[in-house]
Amino acid sequence: MKRRDFITLLGGAAAAWPLAASAQQAGKLPTIGFLGSSSASGWSPWTAAFVQRLNELGWVEGRTVAIEYRWADGRSERVAEIAAEFVRLKVDVIVTSGLAVPAAKQVTSVIPIVFALGPDPVGGGLVASLTRPGGNVTGLSIQSTDTASKRLELLREVVPGLRRLAVMANVGFPQGVLEMGAQRTSGRTLRCGRCTR
Repeated sequence: MKRRDFITLLGGAAAAWPLAASAQQAGKLPTIGFLGSSSASGWSPWTAAFVQRLNELGWVEGRTVAIEYRWADGRSERVAEIAAEFVRLKVDVIVTSGLAVPAAKQVTSVIPIVFALGPDPVGGGLVASLTRPGGNVTGLSIQSTDTASKRLELLREVVPGLRRLAVMANVGFPQGVLEMGAQRTSGRTLRCGRCTR
């Protein structure tokens, strides 16, 4: 029963999620690879909440579960290195935010990856569909690309003479590019004039 609680905690991973065979060895605790995209201090409120909820479900760090924490300190190149390290460590699941998922997905198609929050996982190529994601990635999504047209529509109401809009996004982040494209399409539909990057 505790195993099911653990799975539910990690964002709805499939109920049949098996721990890797190595985790079944006597004395080896199930291991979570916790990948933070910024610093430990920046993630401290979320890390504390995560550990508290694990405890409430009977998963006590060091006693019933091991957690390997790694921090990218805002350096995107570190995310791939950390994900590869988790594969070498044979963690049972990788927990991260949506920003780090593409890099983690590139290094493993076997270890479950659970993201705490992210933009459009379908548009970003993280999952096949919301109803049947397939693969090894699951999590919670804010679906920001779905609201792009509504945000622009509201902006147009506030600024009726809006003719030109610049959208700033990190072009190295696939979700940002998707959202920028949705804004551009919406701008054309609303005849807002020219949208630039």
